[in-house]
Amino acid sequence: MKRLLVLQLLFLAGCSASRSREWAHHGAPMFSDLTVREMKAVRAYLHGIPEMKLTEARGKTLNKNSILLMELHLPKKHEALKALDHGHAKPIRQARVIVQFGNQSQPNITEYIVSPLPTPNTHVVKTFKSNRPVRFESRPITIVEYSHIEARLEKIANKAQKLLFETTGGFSYTNCSDRCLTFSDIAPRGLAPGERRTWIMLQKFVEGYFIHPVGFEVLINHQDLDPERWTVEKVWYNSQYFDSVEELVEKYESGEVEKVKLPEHDDNDLYSTYIPRGHSNTPTNIHGPKLVEPQGHRYHIDQNFVEYAGWSFAYRVRSSAGLQIFDLRFNGERIAYEISLQEAIAFYSGDTPAAMQTKYIDAGWAMGTSTYELAPGIDCPEIATFVDLYHYFDTDKPILHKNALCIFEMTLAMPLRRHFNSDFQGGYNFYGGLDNTVLVLRTTSTVYNYDYIWDFLFYLNGVVEVKMSASGYIHATFFTPNGLHYGTKVYNYVLGNLHTHLIHYKVDLDIAGQKNSFETLNLKYVNFTNPWSPKNFIVQSKLHRNEHKTERSAAFRFGKKFPRYLHFYNPNEKNKWGHQKGYRIQFNSHAHSVLPKDWREEKGISWSRYPLAVTRHKDSEATSSSIYTQNDPWEPVVSFEDYIRNNEDIVNQDLVNQCQYQCFLHSSCFTHRNYHS
Repeated sequence: MKRLLVLQLLFLAGCSASRSREWAHHGAPMFSDLTVREMKAVRAYLHGIPEMKLTEARGKTLNKNSILLMELHLPKKHEALKALDHGHAKPIRQARVIVQFGNQSQPNITEYIVSPLPTPNTHVVKTFKSNRPVRFESRPITIVEYSHIEARLEKIANKAQKLLFETTGGFSYTNCSDRCLTFSDIAPRGLAPGERRTWIMLQKFVEGYFIHPVGFEVLINHQDLDPERWTVEKVWYNSQYFDSVEELVEKYESGEVEKVKLPEHDDNDLYSTYIPRGHSNTPTNIHGPKLVEPQGHRYHIDQNFVEYAGWSFAYRVRSSAGLQIFDLRFNGERIAYEISLQEAIAFYSGDTPAAMQTKYIDAGWAMGTSTYELAPGIDCPEIATFVDLYHYFDTDKPILHKNALCIFEMTLAMPLRRHFNSDFQGGYNFYGGLDNTVLVLRTTSTVYNYDYIWDFLFYLNGVVEVKMSASGYIHATFFTPNGLHYGTKVYNYVLGNLHTHLIHYKVDLDIAGQKNSFETLNLKYVNFTNPWSPKNFIVQSKLHRNEHKTERSAAFRFGKKFPRYLHFYNPNEKNKWGHQKGYRIQFNSHAHSVLPKDWREEKGISWSRYPLAVTRHKDSEATSSSIYTQNDPWEPVVSFEDYIRNNEDIVNQDLVNQCQYQCFLHSSCFTHRNYHS
């Protein structure tokens, strides 16, 4: 009878695990990106509404109504969980669509939720938590607007043709072949809400032009939807400001301005290329190490559903902000409902106007759409599985990004654990060791000069890691002697500017269910009488636990002492040892704040005040930033600070934590990996 009972329990456990896997697989399509068919159907539906008067996004005029962005609108969490945990029907698929209405007396940006997919027939206006309208000036810049900026730059460059030609040693903006000039534009575009004024700096158009500034910067006011009304407000050349191009040219010709003559560079040995130069002691005629899979992949992919060594999850690449995973499970039990990239910023210091104005907030450049093709053997191993992505941003049809995401397993060349039990006579009693491999989900964002490499890593022992690796080119400006206060000279006329990168992640943990709590742990010394030698004392470390009961108490400010351990746990579920099931977050980052609290642009990135903040889950608090923050950080439509201002209770609640840069989630070492016991 006892044996029969054990077999029965094992059978029930097996059925439960099977159902869990089946439901997870069934629910994964809820989170998949819009298909080409869905994108085309949404566009056709909206263009078929006469009162919207939608035209092509790539039409030459700016005062038009057109679709700016289209991406999946996520289902409400409680609706998604019915499918994921009980096998119920999936919620209808919906699209989030941003429409810019420029062809009306009061231009505006409006967001719509369009459904049901794949054959939409209804739409509703999407509002933000604050009900704050989106200023038209805060919209991302488009290819059409860039074309008008280029036309204006041609006129400016023609007026300053002689100055630019002499300064650069033969480069020009127009009528050039292999000695052309190009430009980079700076954001935010102004100093206050409602402005659209952009500093633009000219560069030599060679490989790696980001580090070839020529010392000519111009401020263009392009707020008006008629480019003929755009104006030049300031010009900067050789550390001097001028009110117009004409003033600069006049003073240049009269000798009132010190002329700059850039040194010649060797076109055949350009310092900014990726071509290897100089002597290398590493042999280049033989291959380096390679990853191999002798018997094929050990992971399984079905559309956007991935399984590996006890792990399962769904993924998507949000066009506005990038990589996300959903319904993350280990051995069938959900660890997190969502882990997602929210925002990436780079705030600069400098002496030139472009340098001191540079505060990049990359979701405003549709960071998620800059997922360009990955090179096998360099960006990902040759054995990786490569996945195509489609995006709909500033376009009139879905755009294919071939091989833009990769998935692969790799060895870490470090044992997961091992022990050599010595017999102290030159031999051993036993040896045990486990190979350590990890599954990697990778994509990149090339936001102009930056190349962000985004990784989600899944370890065999229940650890998941999210990290960013930075590459590409620095955002450099023209060297001035005063610039040395704000950076380092990297070439004879190039300054590598001081800057800070911050990355923001959302982690919606569901440890053994949605009712979770949060505590921090530190170590404190205790001093007590030695029980077996009363004349002496014992000094040792002791765990000190601090339960955080409100959102404000769990929002840790930069500049203040940060707790040693961050522990999320389920107060209602215990393992067989009596410990509450939990996971902890481990930071591998030296991030810090970039501006004082409430200082102008800092209001748009209020999440950057905290290395970690814990909030109650709300569907209305889905993101910590928005695509509009870059061009209106002063009065943002999405403010993370609003999420914790009401200081809600976070004990035994559905919790979300927001953390910066690189972090690990793993079973709490304080409870002996209790989640899996």
